[in-house]
Amino acid sequence: MADNNRELADFLKRARAQCDPAKAGLPPDGRVRRVPGLRREEVARLAGVSSDYYARLEQGRRITPSPAVLDAIGRALELDEAGRAHLRDLIGARATAPARRRPRGVQRVRPGLRQLLDALDGEPVLVLGRRTDILAANRMARALFADFERFPPRERNYARWMLLDDGARALFVDWEDQARAAVESLRLDAGRDPDDQATAELLADLRERSREFDQWWARHRVHQRTHGSKRLCHPLVGELTVEYESLTLPGDPDTTLYVYTAEPGSSSKRALDLLASWTLPEVSGAVADGTAGADEAGRG
Repeated sequence: MADNNRELADFLKRARAQCDPAKAGLPPDGRVRRVPGLRREEVARLAGVSSDYYARLEQGRRITPSPAVLDAIGRALELDEAGRAHLRDLIGARATAPARRRPRGVQRVRPGLRQLLDALDGEPVLVLGRRTDILAANRMARALFADFERFPPRERNYARWMLLDDGARALFVDWEDQARAAVESLRLDAGRDPDDQATAELLADLRERSREFDQWWARHRVHQRTHGSKRLCHPLVGELTVEYESLTLPGDPDTTLYVYTAEPGSSSKRALDLLASWTLPEVSGAVADGTAGADEAGRG
């Protein structure tokens, strides 16, 4: 089975296993369920397709469902928007000949975006690109998280930092939740371009060096980070909680800004302000070269 077909089959099986038959409105039929979740024929019935059609799809056969059928399968499997997007990506990747895909070039941060990061100097801001590469970080982001400018270009990657850096593990009070979300976000991104060499090298490195990554990746869950909170224990200012909002740039869906704030008047806001006052002006600015160090040669 081709890799793209195997990815699709694995995702569908794991999504089906996570479904609750009672929540799906299926009445008990007296048969013992030997595995958790829905049976294939139940998913097919809920989606309004034949059992044979769905079985062939889950086996990774070369079938290209219509958008309406994909939506119906997504509803039957109780997929959220990220899960449905991942399903569409896997179907599209399998149906597209690799030779026809355009190679992806190096991502760069344009001057106007650099100026925006500096203008938001009072709040931590990260700019992430494909495969969670860290394209830029302003002064406060480097003070709050890590001085990514000092990292070798290959290591300027959020998922890599979260999983392999001891500093990240010590920084986040809820490290396991944050690291798992990073893996699920990377899984979603990897599904958009499964043949990307830089992504493949990143995944191979993480599988080899992180036991947690290997376990979480095998679950084939996807997550899109649009907003949320992070609990930190910073070595300089102690415990604080920051909220984040993600902003995808119009015309550049592969680049996302993450802006972190703290509730006004809270101890977290006071800690963030204190950290800002201790950060020297000369360390402000974005990552030096404006790239994640990733290129078509496979740097990830």
